Amino acid sequence: MLQKTLSKSNTELSFEDFKAEVLNDYKIAKISRECSLLGRREVLTGKAKFGIFGDGKEVPQLAMAKAFKKGDFRSGYYRDQTFMMAIGELTAQQFFAGLYAHTNIELEPMSAGRQMGGHFATHSLNEDGSWKNLTQQYNSSSDISPTAGQMPRLLGLAQASKIYRNEKSVQNKTNFSNQGNEVAWGTIGNASTSEGLFFETINAAGVLQVPMVMNVWDDEYGISVHAKHQTTKENISEILKGFQRDDKNNGYEIFVVNGWDYVQLIDVYNKASKIAREEHVPVLIHVKELTQPQGHSTSGSHERYKDKERLQWEKEHDCITKMRKWILEFELETESDDILRFVDSEEDILLLEKEAKKIVTTAKRNAWNAFNNEIKEEAVVAVKLLERVASKSKNSVFIDKLKTDLEKLVEPIRKDILIATRKALRYISDEDFSEKTELQKFIKATIKDAAHKYSSFLHSENNESALNVVENKPSYSQNKNLVDARIVMRDNFDAILNKHPEVVIFGEDAGYIGDVNQGLEGLQEKYGDIRISDTGIREATIIGQGIGLAMRGLRPIAEIQYLDYLLYALQIMSDDLATLHYRSFGKQKAPLIIRTRGHRLEGIWHAGSPMGGIINNVRGMHVLVPRNMTKAAGFYNTLLQADEPALVIECLNGYRLKEELPTNLGDFKTPIGLTETIKEGKDITIVSYGSTLRIVEETAKELLQVGIDAEIIDAQSLLPFDLNHDCVKSLAKTNKLLIVDEDVPGGASAYILQEILEKQNGYEYLDSKPATLTSKAHRPAYGTDGDYFSKPSAEDIFEKVYEIMHESNPTKFKSLY
Repeated sequence: MLQKTLSKSNTELSFEDFKAEVLNDYKIAKISRECSLLGRREVLTGKAKFGIFGDGKEVPQLAMAKAFKKGDFRSGYYRDQTFMMAIGELTAQQFFAGLYAHTNIELEPMSAGRQMGGHFATHSLNEDGSWKNLTQQYNSSSDISPTAGQMPRLLGLAQASKIYRNEKSVQNKTNFSNQGNEVAWGTIGNASTSEGLFFETINAAGVLQVPMVMNVWDDEYGISVHAKHQTTKENISEILKGFQRDDKNNGYEIFVVNGWDYVQLIDVYNKASKIAREEHVPVLIHVKELTQPQGHSTSGSHERYKDKERLQWEKEHDCITKMRKWILEFELETESDDILRFVDSEEDILLLEKEAKKIVTTAKRNAWNAFNNEIKEEAVVAVKLLERVASKSKNSVFIDKLKTDLEKLVEPIRKDILIATRKALRYISDEDFSEKTELQKFIKATIKDAAHKYSSFLHSENNESALNVVENKPSYSQNKNLVDARIVMRDNFDAILNKHPEVVIFGEDAGYIGDVNQGLEGLQEKYGDIRISDTGIREATIIGQGIGLAMRGLRPIAEIQYLDYLLYALQIMSDDLATLHYRSFGKQKAPLIIRTRGHRLEGIWHAGSPMGGIINNVRGMHVLVPRNMTKAAGFYNTLLQADEPALVIECLNGYRLKEELPTNLGDFKTPIGLTETIKEGKDITIVSYGSTLRIVEETAKELLQVGIDAEIIDAQSLLPFDLNHDCVKSLAKTNKLLIVDEDVPGGASAYILQEILEKQNGYEYLDSKPATLTSKAHRPAYGTDGDYFSKPSAEDIFEKVYEIMHESNPTKFKSLY
């Protein structure tokens, strides 16, 4: 008997079982390698658009898979195909379906063709959008391409285990955690450790002491650039030695291992898993001496930047070559002097390799046929329809050519089908016969079907959509209870934390002092420092914490102190959070709420209004701009009834203003996507939001003194905007439009203008040119005067409205200048 050292448990294993496990691992490695080799050929022959593969990283990924348990999460990069195969979450046919971008989620379960190959995910959600039991499956968070972009999310995936282990209020959520025993596994290439997101995450995980195992696959290159240009000392584990824990200080456990050493790799991964899982200590595994046999990707050849010596070294140190050699040479003498071997001769391993190649060849063929035949069937329908149309049209010659050209295509794509049918429609625009109607229906149906294939699931499409949450207005006591607005926020968060045990709130200054504006005052003392916690100054990983926690069933509210600081995290919001539901074809979600504050603050770096940049980068999230704290609190209550990510921007200068304290705290809800008319009028429609709205309200009183009755609409929600089209209803009455905000020209005001004029057809009701009034193109200068001359003032608004009215009625409204 042999002590089992190469498997997932510590129980004893017979040699035959041990042998079967080793040979099965080798077979998986060979299948993965053959997928990489054949995948590159498929790209170079034009069947796939781009390829980036995991060749050269197979053996360490086998070892990682052995330590990976159900309930664990992976947050990796685009070379982990062997790992996914080893845990049973990726077949060779699915690999090629991803390469071809097959839009069938059953055949291409990673993203239904929305991501390039090499981007892996498992399904966290049922068909109705509800959560699966994540503890009963292997989990991979949906990959993204931006290098190191997977790191912030990894932090939250790991922190969730710590919360589930230590916070009593959520220990009944057994579908998401088994007493916090889950490990979050990260993977990254050595060159991408140069990114700031890597270092920010490494530091944060060390501070938080979360069960995270960070794997660095080191092949000495980043695309064509050698490690000497990437990393100090050319060695990431060497420069991170200061993170190594010791008897006096928390930190990391750090392992360094060669990527071709199968036995040593498995030993290291078992140790790393045990440390992270049991002690909740983060681990760094630096896997060295890896290779990249086909270079970085199909966009180039590594022979261009590696010399002959390096190429020869890579050939000799290829991890599969090394594993093969070890299998052939392995011998074990038993107590009875018998010699145990994995294979009797090289012929045994050749047969295994031949079988692996056959599996991959068959999988490639089946994946291509499934992908191509589906489109061919659609093309056949289109060809027959074009033939019938041509038989009735006076332009049959032109339509016949379109039909013939489509028919000749051996491997058509959907684009070809629509080009032919849509062009044919042009030739029969002035004709009328039943086949034309059929063609129109075919085109519309194809486009509708394509919308589902390529554009669905940007937002939740189930009953938990935020748009399904019905408004519930605040209620008030008979005796008016006016308080500082921050009290409304604080007491509503108190109600939220009491009502929703899965809610955790964290950010810079959010914990001990109760945030800089005291909206969380006293809540850490009441609910503990797990549910209300401080973080370091690290905006990207604050958002990353929120994404990972939300993906594991918690309801995080991540606080970014000021809106301008959100720019540090905008890439994570844009590339990861906003796209998650879309890129996973609705199979993963992260209902993270991001809390921040802005508007009407002074100075270049604290102006608080980069709204245009934000709303155009985070499509897939809701962006909410409440005018006061009661409205903001209502948004939080709404979002916690929904399952979508959102950004809530509170008015920075509103915390000390007086508001009436509602009696139904935690229950009243502000609707998402609806505007509110806060003053009716007949002469002009003014649309604004946030703190600027208060200036508009003040100005409206002055406008009344000169005979101008303005209607004021609070946008409230920018993404989405005015779903009931109340703005155009107002324009039908006033016939004039002014949009006021403090973003730069062409920012959020231009977005609102487009929404009203194009989506709502508001242009039909205008009798004068619509106008926007924004801040200057620069960021605001510091000081009160800097604010006055940089952003729209009450005088600016008055004069702009007056100018519009002067154009309409110059006799009544004489020119001011």
